[in-house]
Amino acid sequence: MSTRGAPGVGEDGAHPSPEQLEPPLPAVDLAAYESAGALLRALSAPLRLAIVDLLTAGPRCVHELVDALAVPQPLVSQHLKTLRGAGLVVTRRRGREMVYRLADEHVAHVARDALTHADEPAPDA
Repeated sequence: MSTRGAPGVGEDGAHPSPEQLEPPLPAVDLAAYESAGALLRALSAPLRLAIVDLLTAGPRCVHELVDALAVPQPLVSQHLKTLRGAGLVVTRRRGREMVYRLADEHVAHVARDALTHADEPAPDA
C-alpha cells in the first residue's frame, strides 16, 4: 500500500515535522509597531531608564533627580526633554520648579520589566 498522497505524509513517505503542520503566519503591518519602537528607543539610554525608575516612586523636580543620579543637571534636563518629547513624562509647575511625573503606569511597567529581565540569569544555550 502506498502512502503517497495520504494526509499527513510527505512526498517521500516521511511524516512532516510539527513545524510543517503549523499554519502560516499572518501578514504583519509594521506601522502598528512604530509607537512601541519609539517608546523603546526613548528608554534605550541607561540614564533615561534610571529616571523613569526613580519617577515610579512619584513626581520629582530636576534637582531631586540630579542628587539621586549624581550626574550634572544639564544632562538630566536633556534626558527629561527626550522622555517628555516621547510622551513618557509630563510636567507641572511648582513655584519656580518644574515637577516631572510618569505619563502613566504602563511606562513604569515597561521599565521595571526590562530591569527585571536584565537581572535574570542567561538561559543555557
